[in-house]
Amino acid sequence: MNYFVSRPDCSHHEIFPGVHIFTTAGNQMMLSLVEFEPRAVVQPHSHPHEQMGMLLEGELTFTIGGQTRTLQPGEMWRIPSGIIHSAVAGDKSVKALDVFHPIREDYR
Repeated sequence: MNYFVSRPDCSHHEIFPGVHIFTTAGNQMMLSLVEFEPRAVVQPHSHPHEQMGMLLEGELTFTIGGQTRTLQPGEMWRIPSGIIHSAVAGDKSVKALDVFHPIREDYR
């Protein structure tokens, strides 16, 4: 097993128009770098996976379980299994990290 992962080694998906994820997985969790183009939207959805994340760059308006907040770099979120959530990028590009447990097989 290679213990270091470079971007070309990651799985890449465009999950919504203008929203790209680059993922790597261990045995029980998945790490995802999420990149939003300006004003890109993650439509409301839910999944059985627990999700936690941190905003690295830009501004992101996040709605989780009916609560909406505009986040700045360094702020974090936690989303329990089954909770509806969505996000909208601000006027500049956004980068964020997400961690999923269990692994999202659809993002491998």
